[in-house]
Amino acid sequence: MAADQPAPFASGDSFGTRDAEKRDDRLGRRFRGESHHKVDTKGRVSIPASFRRVLEAGDPNWQSGSNPELVIVYGDQRRNFLECYTMEAIEEVDAKIDALPRGSMPRKMLQRMFHGQSFPTNVDETGRLVLPAKLRNKIDLEAEAFFIAAGDTFQIWKPETYEEEELAKSEEWMDDLPEDFDPMELLDGAGGA
Repeated sequence: MAADQPAPFASGDSFGTRDAEKRDDRLGRRFRGESHHKVDTKGRVSIPASFRRVLEAGDPNWQSGSNPELVIVYGDQRRNFLECYTMEAIEEVDAKIDALPRGSMPRKMLQRMFHGQSFPTNVDETGRLVLPAKLRNKIDLEAEAFFIAAGDTFQIWKPETYEEEELAKSEEWMDDLPEDFDPMELLDGAGGA
């Protein structure tokens, strides 16, 4: 090997390991999957275990043995679901809101939704969320909740509402596409690449 060419990283090399850990850490901070969970009369609902790991990774104050914090954004009457943010994800949103001009309507609207129409909480010792009656009533949540990942957030829906509204919109949109359309095509050009 020529002297001016760097040697390839060995598997035990700390730089290569650090890069791999960064990649694993980023991948671990994404919510993935969907599931149904029972809601008891007190509003307690189990969070999928993989979602709890992402909440832990996204909470800078979390330590082993403690309960991760999160923020549930319920928004106004146009929102028929609850959106759950890790502490890091909500801090990113807050920074974007803070960058808007003070007193501007976009800033006021976003502050209302993300600050006023939100509920800071934490996962309890048994891996559940306790959803207050106000939040359950807002989305008409009763005996069962539908959880669906949305990358750096996850959503909680009444299962019937999700099927009637969100899933129906997606299926309708797909129906308008050519029969041989591959959804992977949507990734072309994404992210400025």
